[in-house]
Amino acid sequence: MKLVSTPRTDFLRSLAAEIMHNYGRGRTIVAVDGTEASGRADFADQLAEVLREDGRHVFRASMRDFQRAANEQDSSEPDTQMRLYRSGLDDSALRRVLVEPFRLGGSAGFVLRQRDPQSGEWIQPSWHTAPHDAVLVLDGEFVNRPDVHDLWSYSVLLETTGTAAQTPAAAAYLVEVSPRDIVTAVIDNTDPAAPLRRFLDRC
Repeated sequence: MKLVSTPRTDFLRSLAAEIMHNYGRGRTIVAVDGTEASGRADFADQLAEVLREDGRHVFRASMRDFQRAANEQDSSEPDTQMRLYRSGLDDSALRRVLVEPFRLGGSAGFVLRQRDPQSGEWIQPSWHTAPHDAVLVLDGEFVNRPDVHDLWSYSVLLETTGTAAQTPAAAAYLVEVSPRDIVTAVIDNTDPAAPLRRFLDRC
């Protein structure tokens, strides 16, 4: 079903067209990076909706649903957000139950949620299958850390101005990973109604 045309949906359509031009066959994973304040989850939801307009099989997942419980994270780090950045993501589970079976194609089943992000409790798995051509849109803060960045076909970094001061974890991520330098697209989402693509000089 076609969405109502607005500057935002038109922008998302242009992004979706670029993704499908380059990765229109087989299994494609699109990662949306950014802080909570950047509107990351809403952007990923709406990108998935736009990708579905032409009848594509599109799935949504979030890194929040693959976080380790608080008592499994590095207790030597006193800051909650820094613990999440350093040891919060269960990379092994993300690969084992979502990314690897999704990439396999065929009848391989995959899970879109592993844990409740609030309690850390395991969620009863709900297994999904997909046709040969399918897209997974996944959002998450710190989604371009070196141990997972190679999992994505296409990655987006959302930025905003005038938001609250960066957390120590977000600052460490920018310094250590420099996500602007490795993502496919940098997008200014300061005005969610009219996002803007930033083309950076990477020479």
